[in-house]
Amino acid sequence: MTTQNDSAQNKSIVQRALAGLVETGDVDALAQFLSDDFVHHRPGSVPSTRREWLAAVRAALVPLVGMQVEIHQVLADGDHVVVYSRRWLPDAGPEIAVVDIWRIDAGLIAEGWEIIEPTAQAAANLAWWEPARR
Repeated sequence: MTTQNDSAQNKSIVQRALAGLVETGDVDALAQFLSDDFVHHRPGSVPSTRREWLAAVRAALVPLVGMQVEIHQVLADGDHVVVYSRRWLPDAGPEIAVVDIWRIDAGLIAEGWEIIEPTAQAAANLAWWEPARR
């Protein structure tokens, strides 16, 4: 059984991992918080191993230099931590909303899920909801 203290510790692990990456762009700062068997999930793609995901993050940071990140919510419940952020891509790129879900095991991030949505498409992506509002 997890306690409120466990949730707070897990939240702190994720916050420290993201702070190192967001503030400095240092992927190694993030890597130290990931378990060796870390798995990253994203809709529509094959899950990534720790090595594959860190390589993808490194590659993505090059064209994203200057991206602004604003973290709005960090919520923890047991071994899961949810982060909601807004990001503004460089060179007048689109604003995106991101939800990350992290699972913590033995003090390290063991698994991550990520959903990314350009905010300009948010209304169109709610079309399925229209019949329910009538």
